[in-house]
Amino acid sequence: MRLTHGSAVWLMAVVTLMWGTAGVVTRHLAQAHSFEITFWRSFFTMLALLVILPLWRGRAVFSQLRNAGRELWISGVCWAVMFTAFMVALTLASTASVLVTMSLGPLFTALAARFFIGHRLPARTWLAIVVAGAGIGWMYGTQLLQGGGGSLAGTLVALCVPLAGATNWTVVQHAQAKGHRIDLVPAVLIGAVLSALFTLPFAWPFRANAHDLGLLAFLGVFQLAIPCVLSVLCAQVLKAPEVALLALLEVIFGIALAWIGAGERPAASVLTGGVLVIGALVFNELLALRGRRSTISDIAVPGAH
Repeated sequence: MRLTHGSAVWLMAVVTLMWGTAGVVTRHLAQAHSFEITFWRSFFTMLALLVILPLWRGRAVFSQLRNAGRELWISGVCWAVMFTAFMVALTLASTASVLVTMSLGPLFTALAARFFIGHRLPARTWLAIVVAGAGIGWMYGTQLLQGGGGSLAGTLVALCVPLAGATNWTVVQHAQAKGHRIDLVPAVLIGAVLSALFTLPFAWPFRANAHDLGLLAFLGVFQLAIPCVLSVLCAQVLKAPEVALLALLEVIFGIALAWIGAGERPAASVLTGGVLVIGALVFNELLALRGRRSTISDIAVPGAH
């Protein structure tokens, strides 16, 4: 059954709340280390999708994977990069720094559309890119001046997430322009499998205890697999600017949950940079919703990570 617009908005808000639990849950892990955290989350995501996909799409979804073209596998690699970089970044930097950096996704996507597909960008998007760039520059520069090497490394790793997301969007758009439709949910399954395989050698020897495995199973199922499926349903109803605006709630939820649930108070430089980035994104997407026809196609690649 197709969602109504109102129910899709509320469901997308719930999705962002589920995505936003990654930081606070990670802070309560006892023994698992960086690549092990990534491995277990991807592994549990894979198990969950192996159950969800046949129930949702039927067993034919697996034959679709076998007969998939290269675009689906490239998309899967992009998801794997996003899954891996996101969790590794959370172990190196604050939740706020990672989430603010990741929120650059729509602007990187716009730039990818300009340089690789030839879409012309409106002046409002260029202005948003400049303002958001200033915010990120302030956040990164302050970390560098304060000698926060680990935090800076984490935010640089987090930068791989919006870059991979923009690449993913470009691949999807290019494939659709040639008449090839990419089903994003099987691509997410491919990404989970590749992420688990890539991180397995670095995760050994395992240190996670039963408590950690329970939390990591929660991340795999409820922070990634289920909201990923739900976000695809929402994107079938909502316009791309609406999805982009609602997805920003993840930044707010994620920072608030880490602050309340783990005592992780964001640094002043991150808050300042975050206000500039989020403000630029909101400005850009609100104008796009005011009836202007965006030069970027009205398809949304949900930001699962």
